[in-house]
Amino acid sequence: MSAVTIFFLVISALAVFAIAAVTIGREARRLDSVAPRAVYDIDEAVEFVAARLPGESQARLTYEELRKLLKAHMGWLHAKGLQPKDVIDRRQDIIEEVVVGEETVTAYLLGQAESLRIEVLDDVDVVHVVRGHLDYFEAIGAVGPRANDTDS
Repeated sequence: MSAVTIFFLVISALAVFAIAAVTIGREARRLDSVAPRAVYDIDEAVEFVAARLPGESQARLTYEELRKLLKAHMGWLHAKGLQPKDVIDRRQDIIEEVVVGEETVTAYLLGQAESLRIEVLDDVDVVHVVRGHLDYFEAIGAVGPRANDTDS
């Protein structure tokens, strides 16, 4: 091989490396600014939450009633502006932290239980449903970390 051929091979390899590095860097920066995709599947959520309910709660709640409670919870999140319409490749524009308290959601679902025609329901069942649903959100990456009482 001549010196000119080796020179062009080295220059070509460096050019390919530079183009790849710039492209990968640009895409990494773009993906870092985009909200992660979390896919909520109601059937999967019902299974996930049902598997985590204590035996007493499982005995009192049917899958259909659990589905109604989870849908009501999602409706509450939407009403509070925590369930945006379009989230695919949406830039993260969170200005302030949002904390959803289990007590607030539990109280809301207890209030909705009558209109959802869920008659045999104990307060502790709803607490377990809310905790399981929030655990599901965390498992699919739809929420941030849990807030501690010491966080201010």
